[in-house]
Amino acid sequence: MWSKKSGSTGQKKPFRLEDIWRIRTRLEIEGNVRELALFNLAIDCKLRSCDLLTMRVNDISSGGVINRRIRYRQRKTNRDVQFEVSSRTAQSITHWLTQSGISMTDYLFPSPRRPGKPMSYSYYASIIRRWASELGYDASLYGTHSMRRTKATIIYARTKNIRAVQLLLGHVKSDNTIRYLGVEIEDALNLSESVET
Repeated sequence: MWSKKSGSTGQKKPFRLEDIWRIRTRLEIEGNVRELALFNLAIDCKLRSCDLLTMRVNDISSGGVINRRIRYRQRKTNRDVQFEVSSRTAQSITHWLTQSGISMTDYLFPSPRRPGKPMSYSYYASIIRRWASELGYDASLYGTHSMRRTKATIIYARTKNIRAVQLLLGHVKSDNTIRYLGVEIEDALNLSESVET
């Protein structure tokens, strides 16, 4: 589907494992501490942008230490979801907190323009499109759901465990997870390609 106003619509592509390393490396070289923390946490948490952007420092940290496992209440479903924070992500968030000087009750990623407000959806989406462009991709194919889908897609590709991905995404029904990942058609095509006639 296509919309003049917003460009390409529909399901956004996830980043691949090699894309993750290329984006991380670029952000590290640039010394872009905020975006590195944002990128790493978005990959780990697999949250919708409305949840990621309204997260406060005290949602993921206690006593100045980043928690390794987080339970977070999703706004859309009002259901808890759990996620892990990798050591790489914890390190990048700690670096961001030190550099930014934000307090425990502040938004983890505050708006650069509006004091006391979280980073906006449109600003976050523009950052993701820039990451995609810098990889040489069509930026219109990537968006905030690219971040939510990335690790879930990698986990599914490695394990084929749809139930685990369902739990990580906080989906109530596995059908939602199957549709979200687009695994039926992808798996069907892969099976078809592997069978010689």
